Amino acid sequence: MNKKLVVIGLLGTKLDHVSKRKDRWQQWRPTVAACQQPDLLVDRLELLFDRHNTSLASRVAADIESVSPETTVQLHSLVMNDPWDFEDVYATLYSFARDYPFDTEREDYLIHITTGSHVSQICLFLLTESRHLPGALLQTSPSGRRNGPGDPAGMHRIIDLDLSRYDQLAKRFQQEHRESQSFLKAGIETRDERFNALIERIEHVTTATTAPILLTGPTGAGKTQLAKRIFQLKRNRDLVAGELVEVNCATIRGDQAMSTLFGHKKGAFTGAATDRPGLLKAADGGVLFLDEIGELGLDEQAMLLRAIEEKQFMPVGSDDSTSSDFQLIAGTNRDLTADVAAGRFREDLLARINLWTFHLPGLAERRDDIDPNLDFELARFAESAGRKVSMNKESRARFLAFAADPATTWRGNFRDLNAAVTRMATLAIGGRIGIEQVDEEIARLRDNWGAGRTEPGDNDHQTVLASLLRPEQIDDIDHFDRVQLAEVIRVCRRSKSLSAAGRELFQVSRLAKQRPNDADRLRKYLSKFDLRWEHIQSNC
Repeated sequence: MNKKLVVIGLLGTKLDHVSKRKDRWQQWRPTVAACQQPDLLVDRLELLFDRHNTSLASRVAADIESVSPETTVQLHSLVMNDPWDFEDVYATLYSFARDYPFDTEREDYLIHITTGSHVSQICLFLLTESRHLPGALLQTSPSGRRNGPGDPAGMHRIIDLDLSRYDQLAKRFQQEHRESQSFLKAGIETRDERFNALIERIEHVTTATTAPILLTGPTGAGKTQLAKRIFQLKRNRDLVAGELVEVNCATIRGDQAMSTLFGHKKGAFTGAATDRPGLLKAADGGVLFLDEIGELGLDEQAMLLRAIEEKQFMPVGSDDSTSSDFQLIAGTNRDLTADVAAGRFREDLLARINLWTFHLPGLAERRDDIDPNLDFELARFAESAGRKVSMNKESRARFLAFAADPATTWRGNFRDLNAAVTRMATLAIGGRIGIEQVDEEIARLRDNWGAGRTEPGDNDHQTVLASLLRPEQIDDIDHFDRVQLAEVIRVCRRSKSLSAAGRELFQVSRLAKQRPNDADRLRKYLSKFDLRWEHIQSNC
């Protein structure tokens, strides 16, 4: 059965205007031209017009019947108070679409968008895109001749909004998705099929919704880095205008947690000398990443739930609510379902943040990806150290054989891999990691992963201090200060920079400072004992 072709369009009060002169048949008039196309047989035209233009609509209908007698013209008088008012125009056209008896089994529909105000054209496009008008778009245009009168029929183009039918567009969209997925993986050509499928789903959700995202997985699996890349992908797509605000919930407790997250008013408690907006407010218009969300107290969880659902929360000491519209990304290495059962986590909050949950597997579950991640870590070292380091074929094969061995636990996941590459690259002779460095690193990793074992001196503060200070210097330090100083030295030795060590050591008190300078604070502490960062690093 051949379907009938129906065109739906608005009367053009300027372009469709006709004069009584006979030469009007040489003029291009879009509504008439839509029915004059030699390869487009229009069975019926549904002509929409404002009630004030009834006379013009009748003349256009008569002309169409003259040039295309096979076309039936149906006139629809509409009430548009202001053709440039989007809400008014959309409501009018929506009502027409809702009430029109479409019969898609027997008829095909083209929506003519050449005429009408720009607002009307946009509204017709939106209604067609949403399938309230179940058809394709029809554009007509004059023939474009520069000399002499053009063909009054002009030209036409049909645009199907099903983009999958356009090969070039489909390829562009596929390429864009591939680039986004590669961005989420930091450009690493991962091979694990399950992980790649996971990233594909995360990419789709990232660009399609602002609902909370929950990232689960063991420590070191990459939750924090993935959260940062999710934010950046949203930023690149102009899906968020604000900033990424990141907080590790394990570092805040009690009143400080309330103040840090939700802010406080001046005088709310001892030490509250000024108003503090809080991190939720700082995330307004952006993304809030709550790492280790399972560490939050029940009171903070209740406040967070309201902030997610209502975009409102109450700063400490305030009688008035504050608003903040943010997207939440939460991370945890805990089983929140078990925490709910144990009464440590609110069931209603878990239900709210559990809409999109993605579990990041540990490195031991992604052994196929160790090879490309090894290259990634070498590139990271080259960028940070300013020198390129490579591995010869034999040393690379030995390290990968160890990495892929089921007995290799990778307990620290990607943090272990990063640390291993950093150590091997640092010790590489002539910028090339050899068998000697690989074997030494394998022995170190196995020793680190030994049951309950720690590095020498970790539990003996006297040994740690003796590696840097003379006996008489140690004798002049109180026992309390010795224990504290030894722990500071341990943190410095495992940190990449003075700032990184300071952030770990002052992770709580730094939050109360408007402009924390962790490096300077740590440097001054060490100087009290005649110690310098460089001295500690050289005596690791």
